[in-house]
Amino acid sequence: MTTATANVSAAREPRLLGQTVVVIGGSAGIGLETARLARGEGSEVVITGRNPERLEQAAREVSARSTAVFDADDAPGVKRFFDELPAPIDHVLISAYTRRSSGPMLQSTPEEVGQGIGRRVTQVVEIARNAAPKMRPGGTLLLTGGTQRQFDRQAGITGAAFAALPPFTAALALELAPVRVNLIQAGFVDTALATSYFADEEAVEARRAELRATLPIGRVVGPADVAALAVHLMINTAITGATYDIDGGQHLVA
Repeated sequence: MTTATANVSAAREPRLLGQTVVVIGGSAGIGLETARLARGEGSEVVITGRNPERLEQAAREVSARSTAVFDADDAPGVKRFFDELPAPIDHVLISAYTRRSSGPMLQSTPEEVGQGIGRRVTQVVEIARNAAPKMRPGGTLLLTGGTQRQFDRQAGITGAAFAALPPFTAALALELAPVRVNLIQAGFVDTALATSYFADEEAVEARRAELRATLPIGRVVGPADVAALAVHLMINTAITGATYDIDGGQHLVA
């Protein structure tokens, strides 16, 4: 039974064959793992990032068709990238890190509050505006965000910023149809970016140990877990306007 199943799996046609996947923020973490998995499913991949050296290394790892260096929060840079990108493309994953404000809200200026809540939205709007004309019907624009189960004074407006994304995703899905729009909201994912928020490696290890002990899945979520969901959402053309939490069951025990 095991051998037969393996033979069928090995013989199946790659599910993204002939398609092009663009990963905004594809030089590390979730973006890089998604590019790797999409490439394994037969797609061409285009990856972008802010760091030229890291981007070049990532491109070699996944045999990327091309790369581009720019900040995803830079609207002119986003427009220039898509203007120069050959059409058609099929899927766009936005995994670029968006800087967000932290700290007590009442200590923030109105401008900082507005940026903290809206920066991811404005970033996505600019990417969608420029990507959509080159996307095939049935392709998907994939957004990424986070989940916040517990609150404290230092969290500031982070929770509000995350909470704005599901209704925004649904509305954008109607505007971009027949291009699909979906959102992946992750809990703690063991990436270099996530661990950079901790004071030191000891604090990181303590968090990993806590998650292994409390999460229903009994382990820490990694970037490959999120990449698997991202590629599934590219393949399944019946899904749009949806939000998927991937947190290892943290919402059940938080």
